[in-house]
Amino acid sequence: MKEHIVTSYENELRDLGRKVAEMGGRAERLVADSVTALLKRDTALAERVIVQDKTVDMLQREIEEAAIAMIARRQPLATDLREIVSALRVAGDLERVGDLAKNTAKRALALEGEYRAQKQLRGVEHMSEIAIEQLKAVLDAYSNHDDARALAVWKRDGEIDAIYTSLFRELLTYMMEDPRHITLCTHLLFAAKNIERIGDHATNIAETVHYLVVGEPLSDERPKSDTSSLTKMSVSR
Repeated sequence: MKEHIVTSYENELRDLGRKVAEMGGRAERLVADSVTALLKRDTALAERVIVQDKTVDMLQREIEEAAIAMIARRQPLATDLREIVSALRVAGDLERVGDLAKNTAKRALALEGEYRAQKQLRGVEHMSEIAIEQLKAVLDAYSNHDDARALAVWKRDGEIDAIYTSLFRELLTYMMEDPRHITLCTHLLFAAKNIERIGDHATNIAETVHYLVVGEPLSDERPKSDTSSLTKMSVSR
């Protein structure tokens, strides 16, 4: 009987991990599709992203329910408790990633028929490539309990911030130089902020992986390079 209980418990933990992995794969696909929809003005793809975000939300609810039930029934300790708590944390970050992808898709719908300017889109594309790469890497780190890979993602957080700050300044310049760019650049600023926040959630997951593997939170301050607020102040003056 004891062996049966242990096996059942292990199966529950594995199922929880599989659900998080499935949620991560779906969230990652939503981000990629939302950016593609924005860059290509693909309204059909944007609408699919908006609809499919509901699946990510549903998976988060399932993970929360399973995790809470396991804590109540099993009263886990040490490593097992960290496993369950980490699944809850990662699921929360992935739910927000799905929401941000959905918001980016809505920007793609809003831009239908607007003035095209490929140069402005390239900065968003470059930023999204790095964010998607970071998200994929950290989800792999979570699945494999790979602290070194998680820390590599964590250390690159400032890279996306720096690109966002540069893009923010560039888009402001375009808007001031040519009023035809105002609507496009405004939507791109919101989209870029969504992508920058996706990078933040990838970094959150990296911190969770470190906690899961090591048992302690990261003590170092997160590297940040977003100075767009300073740019706003200088422009307003």
